[in-house]
Amino acid sequence: MHSRRQFVSSFATVGAAGAAALAMGSPRLARADAPAALGTASGKALEGPYVDLRTGKGNQNVYARLQGDLDFGKEKHGWYKGFVSSVRPGRKLEDLFGFEGFSTVKLEQMPDGSIRRILREVGLYTDLKSGEVLEEWYNPYNAERVPVVHVANDPFNYVIEEYFPLPPTFGNLNAEKPPRVPFILPWQQRGNRLDMEIHIHLIYPNALKPEQWPRESSGKFVTVSEFFAHHVNAADVQNPKMTKLPYHGVWNRVTPWLPWMLMGQAPGHCQYACFMGSGESLEEVMSRQVLDHVEKNYPTYFKAPDKWSDVSLSSLENYAREQKPAPPKPK
Repeated sequence: MHSRRQFVSSFATVGAAGAAALAMGSPRLARADAPAALGTASGKALEGPYVDLRTGKGNQNVYARLQGDLDFGKEKHGWYKGFVSSVRPGRKLEDLFGFEGFSTVKLEQMPDGSIRRILREVGLYTDLKSGEVLEEWYNPYNAERVPVVHVANDPFNYVIEEYFPLPPTFGNLNAEKPPRVPFILPWQQRGNRLDMEIHIHLIYPNALKPEQWPRESSGKFVTVSEFFAHHVNAADVQNPKMTKLPYHGVWNRVTPWLPWMLMGQAPGHCQYACFMGSGESLEEVMSRQVLDHVEKNYPTYFKAPDKWSDVSLSSLENYAREQKPAPPKPK
């Protein structure tokens, strides 16, 4: 993703500007998920013997193995499963629908030592009671039945380096060029487990311009936060024979109303809460309804893209390209 989603849903560019400011001692940009940048990551398993998680190189190795397989060219699946809730001012949260999906990724080693992550992902919205994939959904907030637009991002690529990526340029609107900051993640050892949490907080121009998409757009800018918690076996991390790492964790996302909900700029937003992981077969963790739907409608998503592409689009960008503005609501 600007490919915006490249650093929103993945975390490829998480903390680039923030980590740089943190390294320079800016308290305003201190991050809750960056203790390693402050030298407080803890645990003997961080120091070796295979990888040193106090270095950018060590973190590049481990994050690549979490995301894919260092036996380059081999594929790996990641998955997530949970639900989406509404958050409205002065109201209790309400669960709206389920959300379930997976990615297929392979890695490519580059001559400069960087690693390309080549991926496509599909996520489907499901009925909370039956688990069936939704084709349409009744929106109780505007008393309207709306077609459901699922997530299908192809590709969803980025580069894993020894350094945090630089911030996006937003079409050359952002000329900021902070110093490169080593890619050190906030690992904590707890017994035989290593835990690592990532937060992403962003605001960026909305691909759905409100004057063109009055019913779909949340406004001129989109504010999104994502929270990833990874749990992995410490012995696996330090095992050079394990070219890919199984893990489990949780993924949470705070995002504007989904465009197909036709909420426009109504107060409130959506919150995703999902389990996530990798290492199991999809049949072990995904519902049969979702797998059947993907086999019928998105069969290519069981395989990673054949080759690298510099163009990766966000869900909103894909929506703007593939959908048409909804007509005014019937009176």
